[in-house]
Amino acid sequence: MANFKTLRACAVAFSGLAMVPAVVLAQPAPAPAATAVNGPTYSDLASLSDAAPLVIRAQIRRQTALKPERAPGLAPGFARLYIEAQTVALIAGRAAVPGAFAYLVDVPLDARGKVPKLTKREFVLFARPVQGRPGEVQLVSPAGQIAWTPDLEARLRPILTELYAADGPPRITGVAEALAVPGTLTGESETQIFLTTENRSPVSITVLRRPGQRPQWGVSWGEIIDSSATPPARDTLRWYRLACSLPDQLPSSANLARDAAQRRLAASDYAFVREALGPCERRLTQK
Repeated sequence: MANFKTLRACAVAFSGLAMVPAVVLAQPAPAPAATAVNGPTYSDLASLSDAAPLVIRAQIRRQTALKPERAPGLAPGFARLYIEAQTVALIAGRAAVPGAFAYLVDVPLDARGKVPKLTKREFVLFARPVQGRPGEVQLVSPAGQIAWTPDLEARLRPILTELYAADGPPRITGVAEALAVPGTLTGESETQIFLTTENRSPVSITVLRRPGQRPQWGVSWGEIIDSSATPPARDTLRWYRLACSLPDQLPSSANLARDAAQRRLAASDYAFVREALGPCERRLTQK
């Protein structure tokens, strides 16, 4: 079995191989497929794609299990593998990827306690380049290696298209302010919830209540607060930004309603929005 220095040398040697140019969604997207039972959810794939400068379809050429002393922090029942892989396609990326490269991954042992054989299998890797080591990549999370299937790629492509779009929704970082204003009729009100974003672009939620009608809500992704805005469709990037980033409850510091009744209304309308969004379901360990 190769020693640690040899493994490192192999990784550096890959840097002389031809580079695959950075491309984004170079092939047409197949029709979306349903989420497989126990497979990654939309939120899993969106989180990984959002964190990864590189989304690579790769075939494993060689694997080497590291000795325990070379694998600090390895969880029980897992093996840490040094992988040498060949690029099949750069599904999306903001950087070039080598035609061949190396990376580390922790994989669960099989039912017999043995290391699974991954050679010749294809995987989708959510990765980032390693600075100063052009022949290596680093997975963005322990879940950053997923077995490739046509269905998986079909589910990925719409997510990546939205992520790479110039007008894509920003990352939500919190709730800035919430204000509930009663109307002239009993049971009539309007609540506005202003969100904070990573790039400081404005995003706001409006909840309208009318007597004898179901509450209506929508999201404005810009400076103009649109009372006719609609909720984001589930399993879209806009839905993901909200469902997987907003706190479960309205922070008391953000509730600017003037009296106790209005504060309760603002909190109630926020809870209504969170329930309407639904849970941010995940099946993969992201950290």
